[in-house]
Amino acid sequence: MEALKQKILSEGKVLSESVLKVDSFLNHQIDPELMQEIGREFADRYADAGVTKILTLESSGIAPAVMTGLTMGVPVIFARKRKSLTLTNHLYSAEVYSFTKREANEISISQDFITSEDTVLIMDDFLANGQAVIGMINILQQADAQLAGIGIVIEKGFQEGGRKIRNQGYRVETLANIAELTDGQVTFMKEEKVV
Repeated sequence: MEALKQKILSEGKVLSESVLKVDSFLNHQIDPELMQEIGREFADRYADAGVTKILTLESSGIAPAVMTGLTMGVPVIFARKRKSLTLTNHLYSAEVYSFTKREANEISISQDFITSEDTVLIMDDFLANGQAVIGMINILQQADAQLAGIGIVIEKGFQEGGRKIRNQGYRVETLANIAELTDGQVTFMKEEKVV
């Protein structure tokens, strides 16, 4: 997605060879017009997948997921990283390790919101090592729900997550796939042309 790539190049900050900071438009301050474009793009890519719900993880996946849900006309559920007073019983839960934050979290959703009748699109802001996506897949398996696919805003293609998830047979759609972060520069993967 060209608009996203241009935004990454103009506003993203390379902090190391594995960390890209995009908090000016995606995961702290949010660019609503860009999120709307992202929502339309994912809705187009998964238009024929029979999606009934979208699942993401708090908090950075919520904005692109909500815009996709709005465009598709389906509800969005976000897995919570911390339990609340209102989310205590009848939960699907999975442990997710964040390499960026160097901590493990138990993510949870209420069993009221995903059932075996659902076909779910998983969405997240970043895909690096794949732990968040694997945790959300685990939750869908507990619910016996169908997985339509996975929508990722930015993939770190130089890390193993995307490859690992695709090798399990899951459909992964990425809007910006990064080949490397070196010398303060972002290099994107070359897009394959389908003939």
